[in-house]
Amino acid sequence: MSNANTSAPAIRYGAVTFDCPDPAEMARFYGEVLGLPVVYSSDDFVMLGQEGSAGLGFNRLTDYRRPTWPDPSQEKQAHIELGVDDLDAAQAHLLALGAVEPPAQPQSDRWRVLLDPAGHPFCITHLI
Repeated sequence: MSNANTSAPAIRYGAVTFDCPDPAEMARFYGEVLGLPVVYSSDDFVMLGQEGSAGLGFNRLTDYRRPTWPDPSQEKQAHIELGVDDLDAAQAHLLALGAVEPPAQPQSDRWRVLLDPAGHPFCITHLI
């Protein structure tokens, strides 16, 4: 319960981190996709970001299990939504960078689902 005499601490969104088998490969992929530099790197963790903005991290998980979306046997775990101005051009660019197109596309006229190098689904959608 909140006390009227104390103020809430400053809290801001800092980063989201994805588990994966190869943090360097994931950082290469998303770094190229989003134009983000590596701000920290070790064998087991890589963080992308820019000063003043939220980051994107990748953590090595030795027993990582690749999502099987749309098959629910290994759920997608999490995904990122990316806004684009041209779905077809963005999809072609992302596939060239290493994304994979899954067999199912729920509403390909509105958004596209792709898989990153570790199998996490992510969506591209028209900018609003």
